[in-house]
Formats: sequence, C-alpha cells, structure tokens
Amino acid sequence: MSPVEVAEAAVERQPTTPRQPSRPGRVRPGAWVWWLPVLTLALVASVGWAVTVGPADLSVREVWQVIGAKLGLVESSLSPIRAGIVWELRLPRVLTAAAVGAGLALSGAVMQALTRNPLADPYLLGLSSGASTGAVLVLLVGVSAVLPLAAFAGALAALVLTLLLARSLGEITPTRTVLAGLAVSSFAGAITSLLIFWNARGDAFRQVLNWILGSLAGADWDAVAITWGALLLVGIPLALRGRTLDAFAFGDTAAAALGIDVGRTRWLLLVGTALLTGAMVSVSGAIGFVGLVLPNAVRLVVGFQHRRLLPLSVLAGAIFMVWVDTLARTAFDPREIPVGIITVLVGAPVFVLVLIRNKERA
Repeated sequence: MSPVEVAEAAVERQPTTPRQPSRPGRVRPGAWVWWLPVLTLALVASVGWAVTVGPADLSVREVWQVIGAKLGLVESSLSPIRAGIVWELRLPRVLTAAAVGAGLALSGAVMQALTRNPLADPYLLGLSSGASTGAVLVLLVGVSAVLPLAAFAGALAALVLTLLLARSLGEITPTRTVLAGLAVSSFAGAITSLLIFWNARGDAFRQVLNWILGSLAGADWDAVAITWGALLLVGIPLALRGRTLDAFAFGDTAAAALGIDVGRTRWLLLVGTALLTGAMVSVSGAIGFVGLVLPNAVRLVVGFQHRRLLPLSVLAGAIFMVWVDTLARTAFDPREIPVGIITVLVGAPVFVLVLIRNKERA
C-alpha cells in the first residue's frame, strides 16, 4: 500500500464516534459506487425533463427527437418553432445549468480540502467579487457582449492579487490564503458597490442586480462551450486528485511526509479551482450556496474520502442546479427570478434535513 493510500484509509477513519450499525442515510464501504450510475441516470433524466418545462408544453419524446435530428440520428417531424424552443432556448440553458452546478460543487469540495475548512466555498479567494467587478464595469459601459470575458478576467485578477498577497506574507498556507482572499473580496466588493452607486440607472441597474444575484437567462451554445469546456479541461484533473486531497487532511507536515510537494500542489489546485470557478461565474453570475453546502451534504452521506466525494459532488451539483434553475424560470411565470435566490431558498432546508438525518456524522 502506497503512502497516499495509507492516508486515504486513515481519512475514512476520521470520525471519532463509536462504530454503529448501518442505518438509512449512511453508505456502507463499497456501496457508494452504486451512487455513480444512479446519479448519472438521474442527471440525464433531469436534463430531459427540464427541457420540457415551460410555457410551450413539450414531451420528453419531442425533446429527444430534436436532439436526435440535430445529431443526424433521426428525422424530426416537429415544426421549426418547437424545434427552435428545444435547441436554441431550453437545451443550452439546461446544459449550462448542469455544468455550472457541477463546477461550483467540485470547486467547493476542493477548497474545503485545501483549507481544511468545511465553510470554504469557491468564492473564498475573492473570485466572485472580482468577477462581479469586471461584469459590472462592462454592463455600465454598455458593452455587455464581452461580459463573460470581463467577468473571467476579473476573477483571474482577484486570484492573482490573493496569491500575491498571501505569498508576500511568507509561504502560501490555508490561513494566509483565506485572509488574503477575504481582503481582496472586500476591496473588489467596495469597488463594485461604488460603480453601481455612481453609474447604475434603469435597465443597467436591473442587469447588474440580475448578474450579482446569479442568473442563467440568455444562456446559449457559447455558454455551453465555456462551461463544459472548463469542466472537461480543468474539472476532470481536479476530480482525479482525490488521494492527494486525502493526504492534505492531515496537515501540511503529514502531507509532505507522504511524498507530496505541498507548496506546488496547493498552488496548482488553487489555480485550477480558480479557473474552473471563474469560467462558471463568467456565465452564470455569482450563484452562492452550491459550492458551500453540496459537498458537505454529500460528505455526510458517503464519508470523507475524496475519491468518493469529488465525483458524487459533481453529479449532485449538476442535478441540483438543473432543478433549481427550472424552478427559477417557471415557478413565477411570466416573471423569472435570479437562480441565486432559489439556490438558498431550496438548498438551505434540504441541507438542514440532511444534517438531521445524519446528525451523528454531522
């Protein structure tokens, strides 16, 4: 058994409460594997169902017929209008929602492991505030066409400032990184507030507020390419670092003793998390709660090993975001509310129920 495998086994034994018989809500060793196909099927079903929901009533069969026709597998008998509703409006939004939920949940799980703080989330490094500053700036200037690029640039600028500030204090450690991120986040938030106070009027103010609260309205195939591209190029390598993150659970000294280059590995994982979060935020706006709570909820059910936690958090985050975005755009039809509001209204009670059901482990 390798040193990292030893660490992984030890992480699973972290809870100090006496071993108890298996009960509902707990996953026995090995049983967690069944969650992978179950959640994958649930995600596919959720995507298919979400596309049917809306003012124009569609069936699941019609949705898959349009998808099959676009892929050249079948011929579609639907009218161009109904096919356009599926392919141009609803499907890109639902797929974007799935990618955003998956990316934020994965980023949250990685951040919580790196900082050894269960309250950490993807925005801990000031990414959300930096992205908001970039987005608000272009919205107020009137060049919203480059909003995703401006938001991504703002998130990266916040990351660079955070890491430079943390490095100026000495070696980059979880505590220094968190404190630097809080400082950068507060500063960027103040700049954003100042821009809104002096310049936002009428439609511009509504656009800014909608983006700050998080929204997937207007998501198109470009948004799908950005979010899924980031998830594949950055998310997959992060999700495969479960054993490394298990070693970090013991602290930097123990991780170094297990053969891990702590400084370099932490830096790479922080940058990867920031890139993934920045890509998601550039499309969706600042959607809170997902990266904070979903990894903790999954952890309560399947345990502490990141080999289990990371892939299941990805699937759970995708399913959660598909459902809450569907609720956000349909519950108060014809008015749509920002999805960031729904993530808190729906997610908080669900998380409380998970805590109650798993109160010993919590």
